[in-house]
Amino acid sequence: MDHGNSVTTKLLTLLNVSATKIGKRKRVQEEFVPSEKLNKRKSISFTDTNTTSEKESTIAIEVEKEIVVSKTDGQEEEVDETADGNAEEPTSSNDGYETHFGVNPSCLSESSKTAVESRSWISSREKVGKLGSAIVSVPANSEASTSACVSEIDILDNLKTPFTTRQAKQARNQAELQNDLLSSLSTRKDLYITSTSLSTKRATREAIALHALNHVNKKRRRVLKNNERLTRAAKANPDAPPLEDVQDQGFTRPSVLILLPFRSSALDWFRAITSHTPSPTFQIENQSRFLSEYGLPAGVVDKLVTAEPGTYPPDHVDTFKGNVDDNFRVGMKMTRKTVKMFTDFYGCDIIIASPLGLRRSIDKEKNADYLTSIEVLVIDQMDALTMQNWEHVKFVMSYMNKLPKESHDTDFSRIKPWYLDGHAAYLRQSILLSAYETAETRALYNTSLKNVAGKIRTEKSWPPIDVPAGIDQNFIHFDCVSPVDEPEKRFHHFTTQLLPSVLKSAVQSTNTIVFIPSSFDFIRVQNHFRKQSGVTFTVLSEYSSNQDISRARQAFFKGQKSFLLVSERFHFFKRYKIRGCRNVIFYGPPDHPQYFTEFLSFPFLDDGVEASDVTCRVLFSKYDRFKLERIAGTEGAIDLIKSS
Repeated sequence: MDHGNSVTTKLLTLLNVSATKIGKRKRVQEEFVPSEKLNKRKSISFTDTNTTSEKESTIAIEVEKEIVVSKTDGQEEEVDETADGNAEEPTSSNDGYETHFGVNPSCLSESSKTAVESRSWISSREKVGKLGSAIVSVPANSEASTSACVSEIDILDNLKTPFTTRQAKQARNQAELQNDLLSSLSTRKDLYITSTSLSTKRATREAIALHALNHVNKKRRRVLKNNERLTRAAKANPDAPPLEDVQDQGFTRPSVLILLPFRSSALDWFRAITSHTPSPTFQIENQSRFLSEYGLPAGVVDKLVTAEPGTYPPDHVDTFKGNVDDNFRVGMKMTRKTVKMFTDFYGCDIIIASPLGLRRSIDKEKNADYLTSIEVLVIDQMDALTMQNWEHVKFVMSYMNKLPKESHDTDFSRIKPWYLDGHAAYLRQSILLSAYETAETRALYNTSLKNVAGKIRTEKSWPPIDVPAGIDQNFIHFDCVSPVDEPEKRFHHFTTQLLPSVLKSAVQSTNTIVFIPSSFDFIRVQNHFRKQSGVTFTVLSEYSSNQDISRARQAFFKGQKSFLLVSERFHFFKRYKIRGCRNVIFYGPPDHPQYFTEFLSFPFLDDGVEASDVTCRVLFSKYDRFKLERIAGTEGAIDLIKSS
């Protein structure tokens, strides 16, 4: 059975299940009243094609017209919003939203889908204003534009006007960055910003939040306009069949998903979104509850924020200020004049959640249908997410844009054909933000982003990182021909060559820190040290209690323990300064380049230490390129790998 037939079978099964529930949802038919629609989008006239999958979709739509009775909850509110739909600007034939998310997207073709699945991309390098150099990739043999930006930003006037007014009060470079970002997002291509800086985070969030709000508003206006057309047509000729060119929805209402690591991050995005919905034009329902649950409890002082400047590194303060709970999910419903927080997922437009929060919800409910119609996906602070549990991110991605298990009272006659064909993943726009690249984030970009409009990945040429002068840095290469074998090869080289040579030296076999980036490698190295007779060591990991941390630091400082094993996750969450160190061994280059500098600075916390007293060894392979270039510089990393 081919994929198309499989999709059709699933849909017809869903329709049959929906039909058995009609009696429970039937309303009195006094006169025709258009149903409330879960998702609100603009649409253009439906154009029939000769492809088999779209013929099957049309059959599914015709069958559903006779059996569906749509959800009516909240209908009064939508009627009140019709005034907004009547005031809608005329639809432009160049509207980026209509072109990409309309009924018949021009970029969605069999050849483009085949190219995406076979990873056949045509790439070019382009300078994208303040975003810098970028790699623009489009599917081979597709009609997608190869440009990374558009000449005119695609934002509704009611959102653009107040935004430009606020921009006038910002620094010029911030406003230019936002405009370049919005120009790239208006292409509806996926966007992966690989090196976000602390100084531009707020401006970047506000621009992406504006793009997401624009998406939600355009969908709502299209649905309201189609509702009005259906009402007029029904009144003019009650016996006439319903209009057929009103496909403007997905299976469920939520269309924007924002994945974040902490509640404090959700609070930042809430502020970014509501900066475009100012009072008194908009009211925010349940705002007090949201601020209470996603901020710090009353009376609690944030020591990171109140500490003297320089006490904690700026990136650590930015990441861990506020509420750092990583289990949360909340729905936002956008209406013409209201932002409603804590809306049920099937009645909201925007979902803000952590990967862990969504995973627990999916595991509990055994259902993720609210992810079937996500059209704009934002994953922020991917560098922090890799320090949590990346498997949660992969788990959520595995449920994106699948066919639903239940009908959820959806009006199937209003669903866009490409949803029914199971092609939503080919049109979803994904926006990825990270302070740096890792193998995990690049793999997500390469394998999970299937937008047939193309994708954009920014590039950065990293300079060598500053380290204390005079320290001899010894980069040790080990051969490896496959990334699958890399952990084993690294462990073998460390245990058979590097560590034995260290243990032979009376100077280097004491006061030595072994920094281990991977938690899996950390456990393995720790077990190996336990088997070494006559070697004293202690550990600092993300699972160490405060008491364990205190004992380990004290024992290492006093020389009671010769080796201190430190995981990168421990340093990410705690960021302690460690005294008593003279030798640093990096089992692998750290993901965070600033950690390299910090650990090489620890020996100088003690009096009388000279640079010549400090040794540094870095174990690396060619698969550590991302990490190496942030330490040795982009050119330096290439030279290291080539010379090895």
